[in-house]
Amino acid sequence: MSALLDFAKCWLNAGLGLLYPEVCQLCREARATPAEGYVCGGCRAKVRFIQEPFCQRCGRPFEGAITTQFECASCQEMGWHFQTARSAVVARDPVMEVIHRYKYQRALWFEPFLADLLIRAAGPVLDQQKPSMIVPVPLYPTKQREREFNQADRLARRLGAAMQIPVNNRLLRRVVPTRTQTQLSRQERLANVHNAFAMRGSQRLNGERIVLVDDVLTTGATTSACARVLRAAGAGDVCVWTVARGV
Repeated sequence: MSALLDFAKCWLNAGLGLLYPEVCQLCREARATPAEGYVCGGCRAKVRFIQEPFCQRCGRPFEGAITTQFECASCQEMGWHFQTARSAVVARDPVMEVIHRYKYQRALWFEPFLADLLIRAAGPVLDQQKPSMIVPVPLYPTKQREREFNQADRLARRLGAAMQIPVNNRLLRRVVPTRTQTQLSRQERLANVHNAFAMRGSQRLNGERIVLVDDVLTTGATTSACARVLRAAGAGDVCVWTVARGV
């Protein structure tokens, strides 16, 4: 089976090479392969991975020589329903350009690049935490039909396959067609998604440790709303992982 999958992957990469020349789809200058998500080494070098110091609750990075663990003032005011939130990289270009083109222009060839960022950062942590399952943040059905895919679900599946953690995309559903969060204030974001999610049917949980996955975390409102529903249904710890983190 492994040999068959390798053979199929070679043919897939060959087909992609015919459609898309092996050149970086960002700078259009250096070589980049399908396995690299068509992002070259030079553009990858511009990505800033999040390292300490950062808030131990929401994962927001901070500048300075902070050597002790801390929780930021914003988190101390908010009643987050997730235990921790972490992101792989800072939400700035070239990552945000890639995410925008991936989500809104269906540039799916960028997916290996985004998934690699997530796996590199989340992998060592999840290997220690041993979560029960990964749950992607759901889209409202109409929006998913328009977009034709849910980026959180696809990234969650990549992470789950790499870490051998089951992915459950039939647990949560979005029941309200919320406005896009990008132009909203923090309080507007909280109100926008407060009752936007629900469990599917009458499903109950029994203390499972869950990892919520999304593409970008800004205020934490969306993932906290998801975590609230999961914990009310009986989940144990709910942690969040995203590719990028707004600062």
